[in-house]
Amino acid sequence: MSESQKVADRSDAAPPAVNSVDRFFKISERGSTFGREIRGGFATFFTMAYILVLNPIILGSAKDKFGHQLDAVQLTTATALVAAVMTIIMGVGGNLPLALAAGLGLNAVVAFQIAPLMSWDDAMGLIVLEGLLICVLVVTGLREAVMHAIPQPLKQAISVGIGLFIAFIGFVDAGFVSRIPDAANTTVPVQLGGTGTLTGWPILVFCLGVLLTIGLLARKVKGAILISIVTMTALAIVINSIADIKSWGLTTPSWPDKLVDAPDFGLIGHFDLFGAFSAPGVGVITVVLLVFTLILSDFFDTMGTVVGISAEAGLLDEEGKVPNLGRVLLIDGAAAVAGGAASASSATSYIESAAGVGEGSRTGFSNLVTGGLFGLALFLTPLLTIVPLQAAAPALVAVGFLMMTQVKHIDWDRYDIAIPAFLTIAVMPFTYSITNGIGAGFLAYVVIKTVLGKAREIHWLLWGTSVLFLVYFAIDPVEQLLGAK
Repeated sequence: MSESQKVADRSDAAPPAVNSVDRFFKISERGSTFGREIRGGFATFFTMAYILVLNPIILGSAKDKFGHQLDAVQLTTATALVAAVMTIIMGVGGNLPLALAAGLGLNAVVAFQIAPLMSWDDAMGLIVLEGLLICVLVVTGLREAVMHAIPQPLKQAISVGIGLFIAFIGFVDAGFVSRIPDAANTTVPVQLGGTGTLTGWPILVFCLGVLLTIGLLARKVKGAILISIVTMTALAIVINSIADIKSWGLTTPSWPDKLVDAPDFGLIGHFDLFGAFSAPGVGVITVVLLVFTLILSDFFDTMGTVVGISAEAGLLDEEGKVPNLGRVLLIDGAAAVAGGAASASSATSYIESAAGVGEGSRTGFSNLVTGGLFGLALFLTPLLTIVPLQAAAPALVAVGFLMMTQVKHIDWDRYDIAIPAFLTIAVMPFTYSITNGIGAGFLAYVVIKTVLGKAREIHWLLWGTSVLFLVYFAIDPVEQLLGAK
């Protein structure tokens, strides 16, 4: 039975809505409950709350062309504000359990590639411009059309690849896997732990968290992921208080000195929409290529995330389409605008939302919980950011398994589908990028179909998108040819 058939059967047998909120969000219709939605909202927040720490670190550690740095407290406020507002808007407007916040990767591009070429206001203006252009693509129907043009097996491969990717993120964030320094003179890029072995209390917390999570999932315990996060956070706090630990990474699990701290909205509205085009020493071609890179990364990261989350939640219809897709994509584009306008970098849909789906989230109601917690984080940041990555990362590993199960729907005997699907799945974790995996899969699909004499089966939008990805992967020689380098 297909996922869409399961959804149809579940909807036919769904109990009547208990109140207007239930009817609006279709909670009962989608086979969910208020309890599952609330648990899912908490799970999603705790698996992505790290962005409240990481985004200020990434943006705050960089300097613009004039040596200016952004204030860490103001960045934390901006990050929480954008996440809260846009996550709630996605819940109400898109009715998907899809949270949004400052995008990792995109913020690094802003901090270390764009800001050194211009002022922070100019750099954030490019983010706003990128978001506006994405909104134009949505309004014209192009962005939605591209998603509908993707063959269903490739959509399933995207979900599987994302599953492996977020599981890998979990292992890396917890320190279970680490990159081997180049000085090691080895061809093996990653290793177990930091030295080839597992050492330290934080790693123990992660390992116990994985065992607890999979044990609870196997027994089908309600709230398994959230129970694991809370339990391991409590254990981490105890361990941190009695053991001599050098570092937990980004977040130290210790009870804060104060629970409430005032937000600082000083960065809101500090952007210059077209300032980059007149920035000294920066050519128009360079600015255009920077915007193109931002759009392409944001566009396809969101596409993969939306499809992956919707598929895992069983919300795709018989044709593999996402419900309310137009509104979902428009809100995601607006989130990029909001992120730039708040100087928090481009905000985008978060694959960590899969943790909430794993807890049973099926509607946008869970976003009200996640968004509300981000709203509280504006004032309660010291309390809500004590969850160490070692306690939250097991949820990503468990959800990676849940998303991996969709691999069974791919026909591995058809090479014209199987090879692009494989590359999509493999490239995502191996390059640490959803966009790279989608691009590799698209290019392989177009090439193989053409070689087999089946070029007519390729949607014209896939042809156009593949050309863009060819430019994306060959961006360095393209820049050199255009004189941008």
